[in-house]
Order: sequence, then structure tokens, then C-alpha cells
Amino acid sequence: MKLAGLKVLDLSMFLPGPMVTLMLADHGADVIKIEPMGAGEPTREIGEVKNGLSVYFRNTQRGKRSIQLNLKDEDQRALFLRLAAEADVIVEAYRPGVADRLGVGYAAVSAINPAIVYASLSAFGQEGRHRDNPAHDLAVQALAGTLPLGADSAGRPVMPGALIADAFSSLTALSGILMALYRRATTGRGDFVDISMFDSVIAWTPHATGPVFARGEAPELMRSRFWGGAAMYGLYQTLDERWIALGGSEIKFAENLLAKLGRLDLLPLARQPPGDGQEPLRAFFRQTFATKTQAHWVEWFEGLDVCFAPVRTLAEAFADPFLAERGMLSHDADGSEVIGTPIRFRNEPGAPNPRAPQMNEHAEEIARHGWARGRED
Repeated sequence: MKLAGLKVLDLSMFLPGPMVTLMLADHGADVIKIEPMGAGEPTREIGEVKNGLSVYFRNTQRGKRSIQLNLKDEDQRALFLRLAAEADVIVEAYRPGVADRLGVGYAAVSAINPAIVYASLSAFGQEGRHRDNPAHDLAVQALAGTLPLGADSAGRPVMPGALIADAFSSLTALSGILMALYRRATTGRGDFVDISMFDSVIAWTPHATGPVFARGEAPELMRSRFWGGAAMYGLYQTLDERWIALGGSEIKFAENLLAKLGRLDLLPLARQPPGDGQEPLRAFFRQTFATKTQAHWVEWFEGLDVCFAPVRTLAEAFADPFLAERGMLSHDADGSEVIGTPIRFRNEPGAPNPRAPQMNEHAEEIARHGWARGRED
């Protein structure tokens, strides 16, 4: 596998950091999960449990080794630093300054291991006026201005369906770590990677910032291609009170759809800019799709070259055989579901280890042998 032999220490908790180290583990890295004393990683106790283990924990921590350390204890901190002296990557997600106060920050580690790639994930980064503010995904999205982009028909912000601040920062951190490892191959030196959830969200707004940069105004959703202004890029309710999505506003798709509906006379409306000019076409789609069930429209669209999808529940999505075909859903020895890795290589593909560690399971092995044995499969 691509990352075989890479040694990673994971000090992070919850979602962004653990997903970084999960993807590293899926491609061969030996990841040692440092769990806090007491209850350990919080996701052990969050959400539904199957076969004695939290689904959340299983799908963020599988394939790693576990040891609990009290980093305020001198001897246990010394053990961490012994591991850090031989590590390639460290991922932490404390508030800025905490790792330094504990004596396990970049300055302490790089002094004994100049080749370390040390990634710090935080809500707002290591510098700036917001750096010390506590925040999880929702508060970051709120401050980044992306929540109103998903407002309801009355203009009220709604709870986001995806934890995009967590997701974007996790993938940004993975990219930064791999860049630093690539550079280290020629210089021999590692680096400090400062990843902010806020920065990661802001970086993904080029599609939305036209009116912001051009006029200093927030996007008007119903005049935007992405949030309801384009008839061919929207959500429509069906007869059975379910929904379908049209997800491509290119004219070729509009022509294909309107031809099958017998209404090519409406095609000029699809050429209008997003906004009021397309409202008659949106109204036609609303009326048309409301006459039949979602299942009817799924069958009707079969084979038609149009960006179409039924709006499914998450349970329905995971019941789709397509996930297994792509390796995105498998099962462990006990029959528990395991989400796969989205990074696919033709050569040296990843091999997700479905087994999640028991708390402190590898403490004795790690304390005695350090990195020597590698992970147990």
C-alpha cells in the first residue's frame, strides 16, 4: 500500500482529525490512537451501538491501535515523546496552545525529530482574533456565512445536512500532510501544518462569492444557479410527497427533458439567467412532477440523458448495491457495517482494516515495543 511503513500518532478526537488518520491507515500507515484517560475517545459513547461498539467510533477509528495516556503525567508524556521521536506524522486537534502547554506541541517534538510532519486542526487556526474561540462544525459554518446558503423558503437558516467544516478541514489536512511528506523526501525536514475549519470552508466559496466581491452583497438564493434560481437545478415534490432533484442546468439537458415532456416551446426559458426569468419553467416542473410518484419518475427518467436523481434517505442510499460495487460498504467479522475508503488506486489499492480497537488495547505492546510490532490485524 502507498503508505506502508508510515508512523502516525493521532491525538485528535471526534471527526475531522480521526478521519484524516483513518484515510492514512486505510492506505497502510500504522496509526496509534492516543486516547484521553477515563472514557477515552468521546465517540465511543456517541450514537447507536452495534455488536457492542458505537457505529461512529467503528467508522472513524478502525484499523488503528489504542493507548490511553495522561499527557500531564511526566512518565506518560515521556512515552509519547519516545513515540514521537520515531513518528512521521502527528495529528492533534486541541485548542491553539494546549499541545504546547502539555509539552507535546510542534516545538517540543521537532526538537527531537526535525523530520516530523505535525498537523494541528482547530476551528479558527493558530493565529487571528478568533483563534481561542470554541467551535464545532455548526458554529464554524455560521461564522463563515454558509448557513444562509441553505435557507428555507422563508429565508431562515436551517441545520446543515452535512458537516462541511469538519469534512473540508479533514481533507485539507490530509492534503497538507501529504504535501509536507513529499517535500520532506527531498529536504529531510518536516513541517508544521496549521489547518483551520473556518479557512477550509471559506476556501470552497468561489461559486458563491460573485455578488460578494462584485457588489458587497450576499447571494440572492432565487437568483442563483445553485440555490433555486435555475429550473434545471432544483428540487421538486412528487405526488407521494417525496422529492426528486434536477441537477444539471446545461441546455442540452433541458432540451432532452423538455423534448420528452413535449414542451420544447419552453426551452428559451432555460436559456434565461437564473432568477425571475426562469420562474415559468420552474412552475411547469413543479406542476408536472407533482402529478406522479417518485417511483414513477425514477422509471420515467431511466435512460434519459438528464442529471436526475430521486431524493433518498441515508438508509436508502446505503441499501444501494452500488456502494458495495465501489467498495464503499463492507462488513466486519461480526456483520457490522464498515464504510470504505474513497481514495482508489489501480496499483497498491487501500485495504481498510474493519477492526476497531478496544480502549487501551495496545498499551502494553506499545509501552514495551514502541513502533516495532506495527499494528495487529
